Amino acid sequence: MEDSTFEQIDTDGALDEALHGLLGPSRAAFLRSAVFGGGALVAALASVARGAEADVRDTDVLNFDLTFEYLQAGFYDEALRFGALGKETTRWARVIGAHEKAHVRILSEVLGRKAVKKPFFDYQGVTEDEDAFTRTAVAMEDLTTDLLIGQLNQVRAPALVSALFSLLSVEARHAAWVRHAVGVLPIAGPLDQAKSLQEVAEVIGTTHFMKENPITWATTAPPFTG
Repeated sequence: MEDSTFEQIDTDGALDEALHGLLGPSRAAFLRSAVFGGGALVAALASVARGAEADVRDTDVLNFDLTFEYLQAGFYDEALRFGALGKETTRWARVIGAHEKAHVRILSEVLGRKAVKKPFFDYQGVTEDEDAFTRTAVAMEDLTTDLLIGQLNQVRAPALVSALFSLLSVEARHAAWVRHAVGVLPIAGPLDQAKSLQEVAEVIGTTHFMKENPITWATTAPPFTG
C-alpha cells in the first residue's frame, strides 16, 4: 500500500484548476503538495473552504474531525518514535500514520484561521508497548469509522457530505487492515454502528489521552475531555 501524489490522481489537471480557482495559487499549491488517499476529499473540502456552503455547524464538525485527526496522527507518530513496535506493526503504523498526518494538513489548511490548535496528548504509555498499541489502534480506527458514519446526516453542505464519504472509505480500510494485522476479524459485523459527536467525545474522555482542550464550540457539538 503506497501513498498517492496529487499528480498521480489529477492526471488531466482538472482538479488543479478547480483548486486554483477556489483557493487561489498559494493555498492550491499547498494542497497539491499534500499526500492523501483520494482527490475527492481535497476537492470537496476545497469547495467548502470558501464559506459559500458552510455554516457554523459544518465548521464545528470539521474542527471536531481535525482534533480527532490530531489525536490519531500523534498516536502513530509517538509509537514510531519510541521504537517498541515489531517490523510488521511498524510497516502498517507508518502508512496509516502518514495518512492521518495528511488529513491533519488538509483539514487545517481548509479551515484556515477557523482551525483549532493542536492540543497536548498523553497516551498513557500505550505507545511504548506493542500489545497495548495494537489494541488501541483497533479501537481507535473502529471509533473513527463510527464517528464519520454518525456525521453524515449532521452536516449541511453537499460538498462536505461527499468529503466525509471519501474520508470514511479510507478510515474504514484502516480499520479493516489493522484488525487483519492483529488477528481480529476485519469486519466486526454486517453493519457498522454510527456514533454521535457526544458519544465519541465521551469515549475519548475515558482514555485521558487529551490533556488540553482549545475548542470553543458554537453549537451543541461537544469538546473532548481528559
